[in-house]
Amino acid sequence: MFDKNLVLSILQQIDEALEKIKDRSEQIHSADDFTDSPSGMEKLDGICMLFIAIGDALKNIDKITGGSLLSHYPETDWKGAMGFRDIIAHHYFDIDAEEVFWICTHELASISTTIKKIIEDLSKP
Repeated sequence: MFDKNLVLSILQQIDEALEKIKDRSEQIHSADDFTDSPSGMEKLDGICMLFIAIGDALKNIDKITGGSLLSHYPETDWKGAMGFRDIIAHHYFDIDAEEVFWICTHELASISTTIKKIIEDLSKP
């Protein structure tokens, strides 16, 4: 069995990071909103840093739980989320603003919902 309190703490951090991404991307209506201004680029940089942190945290949870937790929530592409972290971290200068925008607009809500569900499930006695 894994340390449930540790995993819950990490999940809370992920949840907070997802909320920050949501807040920071609210004014972004296209990938051009990231790339056409210095403030947009700062938002892109900040959002990418949060995606790196989320990917690291997911990898940590997978390690702590021996791969047994995230697999119970197949509605989320965990491998893709962790892989996105690797792309950002190792190929930062090749980041595609379109891809980041797409993830923010199409995947963020789903991942957030799943993280909240896991927190709720683990918080039950």
